[in-house]
Amino acid sequence: MTVWEAIAVVIAGVFAGGINTVVGSGTLVTFPVLLAVGYPPVVANVSNSLGLVPGSLSGAWGYREELKGQKSRIVRLLPASVLGAIVGAILLVTLPDKAFTAIVPVLIVIALVLVVIQPWLNRKLSHRRTTGDGGVLLWLGVFAAGIYGGYFGAAQGVLVMGIMGVLVNEHLQRMNALKNVLTAFVNLVAGVLFIFIADVAWLVVLLLAVGSVVGGQIGAKVGRKLSPTVLRGVIVVVGLAAIVQLLMKS
Repeated sequence: MTVWEAIAVVIAGVFAGGINTVVGSGTLVTFPVLLAVGYPPVVANVSNSLGLVPGSLSGAWGYREELKGQKSRIVRLLPASVLGAIVGAILLVTLPDKAFTAIVPVLIVIALVLVVIQPWLNRKLSHRRTTGDGGVLLWLGVFAAGIYGGYFGAAQGVLVMGIMGVLVNEHLQRMNALKNVLTAFVNLVAGVLFIFIADVAWLVVLLLAVGSVVGGQIGAKVGRKLSPTVLRGVIVVVGLAAIVQLLMKS
């Protein structure tokens, strides 16, 4: 990796850390960059998951005020995220590389659709008045999102927000804070497993970690002031670039 490529990875990490905190699709920024600098798709995905863990934790810490009073939810839903992450990570390293190359473009398209429809989804969810706290359906939804996150992870935060928004009566910012915790642990658990069972590009992990920690704090402090339209536009462009790169490599 050249110096300029390393700088590009750090900058991508900053963007990803901020976007993950606010929207939840940072992998759609970092993954194409790692492909562009020459890493194989599975190695890029594994290293990306591990490198973005500090940024996810940074974003969760930045939203700590919105987490007050949600301890019971965290205790109940965290096992679902952890178990899902384990299943997703095992699927990633046991399925052949060709399967990942074939599946990920489809997952990216799903992620891009989720990112694009999120404003509409948020408007719909803001008018809902549900009762209860999600029950078994919420647990199973978070578990499924954890599998997705452990396997690839792009827009898993958007997926979690959609699931919680349908099933839980809560302010969106508080749900976003809870989302940051759950996705942080998905990345953490999958990342720890990858250390032992997959090939990791440690320089990538270090560079993304540095960038994403900075980005997580930026996202928590000023992310709400950024134009969601601009953020989503960037995500869609880089997501399409990732699809093109994967198809060219296949």
